[in-house]
Amino acid sequence: MAELCLGTVQFGMNYGINNSSGQPAEENVFEMLDTAIEHGIRVFDTAPAYGTSEILLGKYLKARKTKDPVRIVSKLRPNLLKDHEKDTAGAIRRELENTLERLQTDRLDGYLLHDAQDFYFPGVPDALRRLKEEKLAEHVGLSIYELRDGYAALDTDGMDYVQLPYSVLDQRGMQEGFIPDAVSAGMTVFTRSAFLQGLLMMETERIPEPLCSALPYLQKLDELCEKYQVRRIDALIHFITDEKQIQYLVFGVDTKEQLLQYIHIYQNSKIPLELAEEFKNTFTNIEKEIIFPNLWSKNGKRG
Repeated sequence: MAELCLGTVQFGMNYGINNSSGQPAEENVFEMLDTAIEHGIRVFDTAPAYGTSEILLGKYLKARKTKDPVRIVSKLRPNLLKDHEKDTAGAIRRELENTLERLQTDRLDGYLLHDAQDFYFPGVPDALRRLKEEKLAEHVGLSIYELRDGYAALDTDGMDYVQLPYSVLDQRGMQEGFIPDAVSAGMTVFTRSAFLQGLLMMETERIPEPLCSALPYLQKLDELCEKYQVRRIDALIHFITDEKQIQYLVFGVDTKEQLLQYIHIYQNSKIPLELAEEFKNTFTNIEKEIIFPNLWSKNGKRG
């Protein structure tokens, strides 16, 4: 099974189309991090673009001084390099140093480009490899939406990590062969957006009008779950974690109760292989306007 990696975007900002509770208080964030570690989660995903997420995570690590080693994956701030084209390597290193300061650590497990387009700036692959040589990051790579950017990383020496969206509705990574290719090349695959920022967990009557094109897919999802007597949330989680070529599922939570629910599902429930196969055969070529949250803003929704 894929391992769980706790995403921290909800800790640093008000995030998610299905989030009704807003950004949690610091003490609630600390409690959720305690709970995650108590249940064996050791990898945390963050980024400067996630509001105060890095700062909160750094305060937690300093306050708790946990005996269990944790691994942090963070990302380069988007839109940084366009103002530093003559010194991309220096800009990347300074930005990573700022991240390390906020996290109150001297090394990351992984450092990714948050915007995959930054990969095409001259000197960027060399700059990422140098971070590993200087032992500021154990692994480097990209966070992608488009698979062509993932293939660019596969064709470049020294890229270790790739993070991409993958869900019941967005199966491009497997259907187009990228995830198997990445694993064969020795890359570690992190998938995110299992719930499409909460869209896949919403009751149909709460789907906003600009996203009503997703309703037929959600109705079909429920039909298949009912056929196999599986809850929607169990299906969404295990469709990812039961995929052998995915190493990590990055997921976020709004509350401790939600975190405990997801951990319990991950550890204790199963879905039939036949249901997973029906998902694979049913949900193909879904419109990008549905599976790319960054396009929702065109319809008045935040991406």
